[in-house]
Amino acid sequence: MHGSRDSAGNLLRELVNGLGNGRNCVDIVICPPVIFLPLAEQLLGGNELILGAQNMSSEVSGAYTGEVSPEMLAEFSVRYVITGHSERRMLFGESDTLIAQKFSAALAASLIPIVCVGETLAQRDSGKAKQVVTAQLDAIVAKNPVAAFATAVIAYEPIWAIGTGRTASPEQAQEMHEHIRQWLANQDTEVAENAQIIYGGSVNAANAKELFAQPDIDGGLVGGASLKAEDFIAICNSVS
Repeated sequence: MHGSRDSAGNLLRELVNGLGNGRNCVDIVICPPVIFLPLAEQLLGGNELILGAQNMSSEVSGAYTGEVSPEMLAEFSVRYVITGHSERRMLFGESDTLIAQKFSAALAASLIPIVCVGETLAQRDSGKAKQVVTAQLDAIVAKNPVAAFATAVIAYEPIWAIGTGRTASPEQAQEMHEHIRQWLANQDTEVAENAQIIYGGSVNAANAKELFAQPDIDGGLVGGASLKAEDFIAICNSVS
């Protein structure tokens, strides 16, 4: 929840100039606040940057004042939507079950869900990190076929590294990404091989290259560093 119409427009123009000319061999998804989606659709149209949303309702329509449906997002050329971000889980009390329902709703609207999973510091320190992440993923497949992960994106974001400036070491991140891929492989080896598992947790221009060099880290869910065009462009270029 950052920015104004002017600052969002300026940031989007800088990103288009720096990234939207076909030089990158990666998928770059921009997820602005929902009120700036019309502006983003206008400014991103005709280039290779992809439009995403930060959140959505699990419902198609109805008396849900203030909510935005997946079908509404699709009308603005949105292709991806983030579900289960740690802030939605912690600050707004979104449960594993609700996030699984949002995942289903995104698929039904032909949107690609970016489903976030991750543990708190207390859970990691108690040795339950993998158990917590597995439970979050189990909730998704309880309501959706595991084959959905062939196109959906899993974002591992350790909650203790969100907005703190503290980052999981490449080795810590790789260990969890490997666990997630193995969890997928236990159900479908082909899906596991092709699934995109990205890392989120204070990714910045200084640490991105080393993180993305890990064998099971396929990209990043970038937070604060995405608010500065120069930093975000550097992160994207560290992949390509």
